[in-house]
Amino acid sequence: MLLFTPGPTPVPESVRQAMATQTLHHRTPEFEAIFKEARERLLNLFGMEECVMLASSGTGAMQSCVLNLCNRKALTINAGKFGERFGKIVTAMGKELVELKYEWNTPAQLVDVKEALAENSDIDSLFIQISESAGGLRHPVEEIASYVKSVNKDIMVIADGITAVGVEKIDTTNIDALVAGSQKAFMLPPGLAMIGLSSLAVDRIGDGVDYYFNLASEIKKQRQNTTAYTAPTTLIIGLNAIFDEIEKEGVDTLYTETKARAKATQSALESIGLSIYPKTPALSMSTVLDNDAEPIRKLLKTKYGVNIAGGQDHLKGKIFRINQMGLIAVYESAWVVNAIEMALSDLGRREFDGTASRTFNRVYFNEID
Repeated sequence: MLLFTPGPTPVPESVRQAMATQTLHHRTPEFEAIFKEARERLLNLFGMEECVMLASSGTGAMQSCVLNLCNRKALTINAGKFGERFGKIVTAMGKELVELKYEWNTPAQLVDVKEALAENSDIDSLFIQISESAGGLRHPVEEIASYVKSVNKDIMVIADGITAVGVEKIDTTNIDALVAGSQKAFMLPPGLAMIGLSSLAVDRIGDGVDYYFNLASEIKKQRQNTTAYTAPTTLIIGLNAIFDEIEKEGVDTLYTETKARAKATQSALESIGLSIYPKTPALSMSTVLDNDAEPIRKLLKTKYGVNIAGGQDHLKGKIFRINQMGLIAVYESAWVVNAIEMALSDLGRREFDGTASRTFNRVYFNEID
């Protein structure tokens, strides 16, 4: 079965083998050396002044950013389940909330952000997804972050990059916290969250708040190549293993190939009459709006050996989502679109003639060349 859900993504054999080695105690020089290597590689990938690793899901890192970087009032962008989640966390943590809400296929608009800041001069933090995976949407984060900083450099800009880090090069010039998760482009099991931090964010954190999600105590300890609490040792070993795989060809090649797969997949789907859902598609996944979303998913899983994701809430049964994150063999992506075309034939919607596969290969290899 090919796993093509946009998280969790499949774990490569070399990474599984690395994580299957003998368990290390986290308070030892041996593990500290492993942690130091992973930390240095993360700092390089983030392109930021500081980073921390947390034994939690990505939601834990989101909550940690709200606790540590929002003093009183937050502006959140809600165009899907994860933008909605930022708002719920803000409210649960007792902070004031200003929320900009959009349909799940519609990116945040700069004019709305300008209006919200003008009407709420006490906003001290912005929370936004780079890739909102509920609908496969890409927000114009860089443009919005630049404007926010031009208004007030002390407003913290927190970007959820859980389905963006490792997918594309992210301009962090105006970002103070960049969240990532292990089960996406890093191709690890769930349970490790990562946050890149600006020097301004580190200053804002100060002595920190909370107990477990106290970023101040984590920064202090992780600069010493250890963690405040028990480290997810196996996942950090796996993180180094996936970096080893990425570095064989280089991260720029990873970005190039991911972009090529994304364009090729979208073109292939459109060539067989399917409609892409988001107005500004993210590179992390292809999302199709279709009344036969569930029959197509069922055929893919039961007949063609492909597992893709469906929709949630009002989009349940109306969309399907295909992963493009990570080190994916190009022939696997080509098989996915080919299988979708065969499923459409099974449903009597079009005669199979190999259009999807031909289109995918033409676009992909043109992009790579």
